[in-house]
Amino acid sequence: MTSTLIDAGPIIALFDRDDQYHRKVYEFMRDFEGRLISTWPVLTEVSHMLDFHKQAQLDFIDWVGEGGIDVHNLDQWQLFNIRSIMDKYDDLPADFADASLLVAANERTLTHIISLDSDFQVYRLKNGEVLENLLPL
Repeated sequence: MTSTLIDAGPIIALFDRDDQYHRKVYEFMRDFEGRLISTWPVLTEVSHMLDFHKQAQLDFIDWVGEGGIDVHNLDQWQLFNIRSIMDKYDDLPADFADASLLVAANERTLTHIISLDSDFQVYRLKNGEVLENLLPL
């Protein structure tokens, strides 16, 4: 089973039926076979963006709790790596959640992501490669 990072955008679209990408993400996820990996900063961003609809938030939390996403825990020392990434890409700007995904990718040697964000075509892993986005835009 392939492990793949997932960014906030597709998760929000999956749980927000009014999101312009809802149908596209829903259909993609319906056929996706693999393990989804994300970070607490991403999950926090999703919860915040879904705060307009309490049931969507609760459904999201239930989904994660039932194993919909494997949460990569970040250690305190990794904040320096996150800060370094945010500083390196400050012209985009790279936010805390994006940088946390890059740290997780480097630590777990992951090469794929599911994202609506084109910034992941610019971000480089420590080996110089970019993450391959599995979600066709």
